[in-house]
Amino acid sequence: MGANYKFFCHTQCEYFPCHAGVAKEDFNCLFCFCPLYGQGEDCGGNFTYVNGVKDCSNCAFPHLRENYEAIIEKLRSKGKHQ
Repeated sequence: MGANYKFFCHTQCEYFPCHAGVAKEDFNCLFCFCPLYGQGEDCGGNFTYVNGVKDCSNCAFPHLRENYEAIIEKLRSKGKHQ
C-alpha cells in the first residue's frame, strides 16, 4: 500500500512554487496553509515577525516532502498538551 496521501504537488497553481529552495519534484502542496502557523513560536519553522505579524515567507518546512510525519507528530503532541 502506498502513502500517496502524504504528498501532493500542484504545479498548475498560479503561486507555484510559493517558497524558494525546494526542488520542484519534492515540493509538497498538501499543507498549502501551514497547520503549524497557529502554534506561534513553537511551530519549529523559519519565520520572522513583521509589524507584529508572523511572516513565514522564508519557511519551507511544511513544503518539504520528508516533513509530513514531523508535522503530524507535532500536531498530535500539541493536542495532548491542551
